[in-house]
Amino acid sequence: MARFTAALGLAVLVPWALDRWWTRERSIRFPVRTGRPWTRAQWIYLGVVVVAGYLILPFYFLGSGAYLNWPDLSGDTDVARLFVGVNAVGIWDELFFICTVFALLARHFPGGLANVLQAVVFVSFLWELGYREWGPLLTVPFALVQGWIFACWKSLGYVVTVHLLFDAVVFAVLVHGHLGVLDVFVTAP
Repeated sequence: MARFTAALGLAVLVPWALDRWWTRERSIRFPVRTGRPWTRAQWIYLGVVVVAGYLILPFYFLGSGAYLNWPDLSGDTDVARLFVGVNAVGIWDELFFICTVFALLARHFPGGLANVLQAVVFVSFLWELGYREWGPLLTVPFALVQGWIFACWKSLGYVVTVHLLFDAVVFAVLVHGHLGVLDVFVTAP
């Protein structure tokens, strides 16, 4: 886990440092405090994310068997490690794919194309993490919407919140799939 953390951390820190001090472009930013309150539509969308995740993710992970691409949860600390890992990677996804990759691509391509390209990189990474089978059908729209939300609102805090809410459902489905607990999903096969 330490090597994985170091590699992911450097994947964000090195481009940020080069952008800030070598090219002096300052394209890579991590806007946490924007000073703008979230709109009613943004709050509603957070609810939509949870409901959509609740309805779609059990069907995907359990129906396709994709939950088996994730580590087994047989050890005493495995559930806690999964929780930390899912959330840490979710935060990193936004720092890297949105704030770094998307920001750098947007310097060279029109916004829509930059968003599509970041989605391709995002989905490729998630494929390697275990979003196999028909997972890209879920992750492509998610990545595109995350890029669009960030382009509109310029709020890392908001895209991270969206991602972590979705990942909370991912975590619950993975725990249910491996351990049979949290049997609350209406779309579980």
